[in-house]
Amino acid sequence: MVKIRLKRMGAKKNPFYRVVVADSRYPRDGRFIAEIGYYDPSTNPATVKIDAEAATKWIANGAQPTETVKAILKKSNIG
Repeated sequence: MVKIRLKRMGAKKNPFYRVVVADSRYPRDGRFIAEIGYYDPSTNPATVKIDAEAATKWIANGAQPTETVKAILKKSNIG
């Protein structure tokens, strides 16, 4: 199954995340199909930049967002 999920990056105790489309069998920070945005919770307010067109295309093609990504998409008024 294809999922839209977060890929953790950044330094120890200072993470930021990339929003990626990946096969559910791949590891969290491993191989992915496409990168559609990023999320940085360490800024105030949190920085979110997601390609809305790509996200809606992947969701229409059957990709399932994780709970966290679903909440981020909802706050960004996408899907």
